[in-house]
Amino acid sequence: MKELKIGFPSGSLKESTFDLFVRAGYRVRLASRSYVPDIDDPQLSGLMFRAQEIAQYVARGVVDVGLTGRDWILESAADVVEIGELTYSKSTARPLRWVIAVPEDSAIQCVEDLQGHRIASELVGVTRRFLQGRGVEAEVEFSWGTTEVKAGIPGLVDAVVEATETGASLKANRLRIVDTVCESTPRLIANKAAWADGWKREKAENLLMLLKGALEAEHKVGLKMNVPRAQLDRVIARLPALHTPTVSSQMDSEWVALEIVADERVVRELIPQLKRLGAEGIIEYPLNKVVY
Repeated sequence: MKELKIGFPSGSLKESTFDLFVRAGYRVRLASRSYVPDIDDPQLSGLMFRAQEIAQYVARGVVDVGLTGRDWILESAADVVEIGELTYSKSTARPLRWVIAVPEDSAIQCVEDLQGHRIASELVGVTRRFLQGRGVEAEVEFSWGTTEVKAGIPGLVDAVVEATETGASLKANRLRIVDTVCESTPRLIANKAAWADGWKREKAENLLMLLKGALEAEHKVGLKMNVPRAQLDRVIARLPALHTPTVSSQMDSEWVALEIVADERVVRELIPQLKRLGAEGIIEYPLNKVVY
């Protein structure tokens, strides 16, 4: 049987990645101390890797496709095909930012002030290329973790390049952001051999479609209602919909059935207004996927 091998990220992205697969229609389970997840699709198999390693293993053909951040693709300079972007993360829907940060009382105010200074980061290659692009020569050393703490230790480093979603950890360590090195979101990538295989390419594209559909549906709901035909234009004028709403005739020619997809956050204000315009039998229901 043909099979598409997937590289899954361990660590902070594991749970949000597995949750996304569940919403896309796949059950993914990982036993304790195992690195081989079980997927309820016999045409899919997986291996767990650190996000930092996935792009390299995809490029080498250890797995056919993988999910990892744009930051680690850039850092490894892996020769892979980027199939698509998936805007999710461990805690927010915002892109992850790699920022240059310094102690609040540091004299460093801009990137150029880093000339001749020492910087710690896990993202060494990207940081060095960023500084070179700005004409700055600085020493960039690899950090094995707890990077944000190091800038506050006298004599250790002058600045750090650290990943942040909310900035809370930087503020807790009394660090100030100087500039952004890059932004990153998860990407589905493939190696060139897998992408050249027609079956694997279609399977990967189908997977991406379902994953993106699950993300699109995350904050949207469906609404069904019955509307007096005489009030239809007024009701439609009030609807915030992805596209023209679906309108169906009923046995009673004086009424129509109307259905839309809307952002969940506006529905609580919308339903009372629709009721006042004459809509009846209003039903709100959750969505698993929205595929454009």
